[in-house]
Amino acid sequence: MATSWNSVLTDQQRQTYASDGVVHLPQVVAPHYLEEISTLVDRQLEEPGPWVTDTGAEATTGRLFTSRYMWRTEPIINRFVFNSGVGELAAALMGSSSARFYFDHLLVKEAGTESATPWHQDIPYWPFLGSQICSVWVACTETSVNESSLEFVRGSHRWDRYFAPESFTGESSWTADFEGERCPDIEAARPDYDIIGFDVQPGDAIVFSAWTVHGAPGNAGPNRRVALSTRWLGDAALWSPHPGSDPSVTQADTIAVAGQYPADDDRFPLVWAR
Repeated sequence: MATSWNSVLTDQQRQTYASDGVVHLPQVVAPHYLEEISTLVDRQLEEPGPWVTDTGAEATTGRLFTSRYMWRTEPIINRFVFNSGVGELAAALMGSSSARFYFDHLLVKEAGTESATPWHQDIPYWPFLGSQICSVWVACTETSVNESSLEFVRGSHRWDRYFAPESFTGESSWTADFEGERCPDIEAARPDYDIIGFDVQPGDAIVFSAWTVHGAPGNAGPNRRVALSTRWLGDAALWSPHPGSDPSVTQADTIAVAGQYPADDDRFPLVWAR
């Protein structure tokens, strides 16, 4: 039975998420989910799904691989989304009475991967607006900040700024349709920002607001880094498709109405409600 996060989370953990835009929670996910995800990784690397980024399908080192939107076709992801309790965890930290699921995102960085995840906010990439939108990033392997773990600009979710999405691979993509302010070059001016990161063990979760600026290096460690991030919508989320947003789900795919709460149980299923 999944943990009841509304009763387990401490006031300090809730306050940290509210003030910093990110909180690290040790040992959130049961080992059997991690074992299943590990099996899925091997299969995805051999037979990728339709929404994939892959910098080197033939490489055994230096490969960056991501796969998204698997919950409809992969029972492993579906079980994790609906049964693990991460939806309630997301809702509890967002201060929401419900959690709708947006999408899953499997992230694999092989040892020696030089491809960094550039500093960015998630929110401009997605067809949503609102303060109650977050990710639950679950570590499936051990990693440190020095090797490949995520880093965040503490409190950046409260900057009231909306940075233009940019292609992570450097190639022209759907993000080119967006016009707006570029994210500051955090890496070039690290001392100017309050940067925090977390060394993680398998089963740890990092929960962060879609407005929080974050990034990650490649993988300087000797082992594969695997994480599964799930994206969640709270009560205050609004469907807001715009030029430059992720085309995986468009207005043609949903009954959601622009500017309103996305009450579409097919595309954005209600996973948890108080």
